Amino acid sequence: MIPLPSQVRRHQPVVTWTLVALNVLIYLWDRRLALGGPPVIFSDLMMRPNEVVEALTGQGERFSLVTVFTAMFLHGNLYHLVGNMLYLLTFGESVEEALGAWRYTVYYLFWGFVATAAHIFVDPSSTTPTLGASGAIGGVLGSFFLLFPAKRIELFLFVTTVVVDAWKLLGLWFLFQILLPQDGVANWAHAGGFMAGMLTVLIVGGRAKILKGREHEFADDFDEE
Repeated sequence: MIPLPSQVRRHQPVVTWTLVALNVLIYLWDRRLALGGPPVIFSDLMMRPNEVVEALTGQGERFSLVTVFTAMFLHGNLYHLVGNMLYLLTFGESVEEALGAWRYTVYYLFWGFVATAAHIFVDPSSTTPTLGASGAIGGVLGSFFLLFPAKRIELFLFVTTVVVDAWKLLGLWFLFQILLPQDGVANWAHAGGFMAGMLTVLIVGGRAKILKGREHEFADDFDEE
């Protein structure tokens, strides 16, 4: 099930494109321009929950705290990278447009931080390296869920495409993280990021306040046909 990026936009989504470019460039740099293989150069920048907890309690190196942010720009393999970037492109453009470039940038990092915190909270003794932009992108999805619930999203499904309402797709995505956790996947980071994105929209004032006076700019995002 692959979401296809929407072509509807009012302004160039510079932050979203920059995030995608950074993730791709770091992925290639990490593997010395190879498309496959394990991380090589930045392997020490992956986040390990037990090391972060030790750093917070004064028993470990403080450098581990930095990995809370660096890990969200690293990916385990090409499939991991492509999947995350497709979701970021599909949903990030409208969220950036609604929130504004600067707020979107700060919120994206904040969502990634909350996602990592949720993952650590669930399993603070884990020594398994964690990496990926999924938690921060979960925040993007949570924001989109409240801002544009009726937006029609086109999905590539096997050999055909289907169109579904954003609230249905994202609601199922969130429930999947909670009810059907997968081994080797930081599902609670995804869920934590999603809830952080929703909470951000609510704290800022909700969809009505964020889009006030600009509803006509997002006419396509409210299309229910």
